[in-house]
Amino acid sequence: MPHYHSLGKIPPKRHTQFKKTDGSLYSEQHLGTIGFSGMYSNAYHVDPPTTVKKILNQYSIAPEIAKSNNIQSYKLFGFKVKPKKDFLDSRTIVLTNSDCSIALAAPKESMKTYFYKNTDADEVIFVHKGSGVLRSFLGNLKFKQGDYLIIPRGTIYQMEFDTEENRLLITESSSPVYIPKRYLNKFGQLMEHAPFCERDIRLPDILETHGDRCEFLLKVKKKNEIIEMVYEHHPFNVVGYDGFYYPWAFSIHDFEPITGRIHQPPPAHQTFESNGFVICSFVPRMYDYHPDAIPAPYNHSNIDSDEVLYYADGNFMSRKGVEPGQISLHPAGIPHGPHPGAVEASIGKKSTNELAVMIDTFKPLQVTKAALEIADENYYQSWLKK
Repeated sequence: MPHYHSLGKIPPKRHTQFKKTDGSLYSEQHLGTIGFSGMYSNAYHVDPPTTVKKILNQYSIAPEIAKSNNIQSYKLFGFKVKPKKDFLDSRTIVLTNSDCSIALAAPKESMKTYFYKNTDADEVIFVHKGSGVLRSFLGNLKFKQGDYLIIPRGTIYQMEFDTEENRLLITESSSPVYIPKRYLNKFGQLMEHAPFCERDIRLPDILETHGDRCEFLLKVKKKNEIIEMVYEHHPFNVVGYDGFYYPWAFSIHDFEPITGRIHQPPPAHQTFESNGFVICSFVPRMYDYHPDAIPAPYNHSNIDSDEVLYYADGNFMSRKGVEPGQISLHPAGIPHGPHPGAVEASIGKKSTNELAVMIDTFKPLQVTKAALEIADENYYQSWLKK
């Protein structure tokens, strides 16, 4: 998480009596990752967070794997994922491994009848289209086009849209998602060379505290299954919390690109990291300014990682036939680079207006059946001169 945050009412000391006006105690909950050694917050509930009234259905949402050992480059047409009313139903996993899953979603409606909690993974939701409010038991965050929403595992939340056309790129991470460590000084502050700073990070501001007692449906994700649980109180019943564990937001439009006299490698665009992958942001920027510079990227082999690039907006100088919403997959070990003619065409260009999200994984990605249904099977031949 970015830094210490406190919202609502909390007692002067942790793990001490915190009384309501009637003399009864608020219920304290420790929220943390990596056992008791990772980021954490302490939250205080009107009612205990343990009051499960009923457990209903349990069903699989595991993706169907089409290629478990893939070496083929693909282009996926993301906007071919059909919109669905429900947020969870609309999530379509296209690529996955043991460290992460990459999904596309096009929900048409807000989550009104249930709440959601992912117990296995942190979620990074990139909002390609749409706007609204991420409501959570740790506070609310407004979001709009271009926002990254970082939701730590175990967060109970609802997505509330004020738009009908919504397009989301969702990355689920089995390990916590952080700001790159090389951007931080030893005190945890973002340093001067970082492409963004604390001013760009948005924290939860409005804390909803509900005391309702009824039946509230919570859908919990665990090991690619959804378990439906009914609570006897409203899940948003926190009166206050403090710590480093909470959802937060960062806009891709606030990423300040790092440029140079010659071509800068992808780590210059890194925005987030986890144990199993990194996420980079490609934004409008000036091209390289060496007199003999070639702005187009050189051919390269991802020896240790699969490269996934989600195209959000603008013109993509190194690729032919690329449109917003498309995804390219370039597997580890296979060279890729600019399409024929792109290198020569880039010489003399001064800037680019491209907007894209890149996910580099350190383990091979499996390709799902849903991915092949929206794939260009001949994309790997697109480097042949015609």
